[in-house]
Amino acid sequence: MANIKPFKGLRPPVELVELVASRPYDVLNSEEARAEAGENQKSLYHIIKPEIDFPAGQDEHEEKVYQKAVENFRKFQKNNWLVQDEKEMYYVYAQTMNGHTQYGLVVCASVDDYLNGSIKKHELTRRDKEEDRMKHVRVNDANIEPVFFAYPAQAELDAIVAKYTAAPAIYDFVAPDGFGHHFWLIPDAKDIERITELFAAMPALYIADGHHRSAAAALVGAEKARQNPGHRGDEEYNFFMAVCFPDNQLTIIDYNRVVKDLNGLSEEAFLKALAKDFIVEKKGSDIYKPCCLHNFALYLPGCWYSLTAKQGFYNDNDPIGVLDVTISSNLILDEILGIKDLRSDKRIDFVGGIRGLGELSKRVDTGEMKVALALYPVSMKQLIDIADSGNIMPPKTTWFEPKLRSGLVIHKLA
Repeated sequence: MANIKPFKGLRPPVELVELVASRPYDVLNSEEARAEAGENQKSLYHIIKPEIDFPAGQDEHEEKVYQKAVENFRKFQKNNWLVQDEKEMYYVYAQTMNGHTQYGLVVCASVDDYLNGSIKKHELTRRDKEEDRMKHVRVNDANIEPVFFAYPAQAELDAIVAKYTAAPAIYDFVAPDGFGHHFWLIPDAKDIERITELFAAMPALYIADGHHRSAAAALVGAEKARQNPGHRGDEEYNFFMAVCFPDNQLTIIDYNRVVKDLNGLSEEAFLKALAKDFIVEKKGSDIYKPCCLHNFALYLPGCWYSLTAKQGFYNDNDPIGVLDVTISSNLILDEILGIKDLRSDKRIDFVGGIRGLGELSKRVDTGEMKVALALYPVSMKQLIDIADSGNIMPPKTTWFEPKLRSGLVIHKLA
């Protein structure tokens, strides 16, 4: 059962939305945020990346930085750069990339559902990242940025969404990255009630992107419940903001790897070691893209290779073992290159497929990295099967695009 509720969103006026809206806090560093904000005092980066209001090099985890976020959040409301809706409602947030549009419902999801596992995750979280976002939620008393959920698609919800998206959007703009963002309100009481009922009939929701934000929001909500002697269970802090997309509209793109050295091996010895578990085919200088599951693209300086995992070296009946990220981690990164911990080893870096495979060859050809590995993307079915089985995917497995734009709507906890 997925418990959701409508909420009174805090939103920018239409004429300011493009000035306020930003990329999520975790897809760019402090200097990139400072450059993107520039002289724009209305940019949400002043709230989600408040270190940009300090000299370069400022530690973003100092208390004064979190307090600057609070100061800026208050300023945005005082100046009416963010204005709260007068009634509770749901919202539709659609994104367009490469001619494809996906339609999400913006709702408040239940803290209890997260804690009891009705909101399912497929990745581990790191405590330091959780604590950073927990501090941000605590000091602002708000979910400034949404998390990204998937739900099992159903025709009746699609029909309700389509009824609203047939009208002109409240917000409708193309961001600097070329992706379109569209936003509608759902104020009708009967539609709100029906959406709530349809979600209640779902066995689960699935975190697609935003595991740390989800954990932080839920933990702060639980914290507030413990601290409130009059806790009832219907307070705003019992819920956190999520954009929920039907699973059949989502596409996961590849998440690739680059490694700084060959663990003491020559290129010839490395390729020979690979031939034990893979069929290795030389492809030349033109970019080679993995064609199917268990096929990988490998790049060494000046040359691409196709690697196809041999039968018997993976388990198709194991939801984790069948993943290409598991096969490559075990048979290449660990066994040959000696990389045991993807989360902490400094010899490896990860490149989202949105950057293209040319980014992989570029990083090798410049000498920064020695080898690149491109993977066939995970499917939504695999993600849901793993979440349903209670398993956790290896690190850096999924990459969703487009990313949710922050600042279109905010959920206050009070």
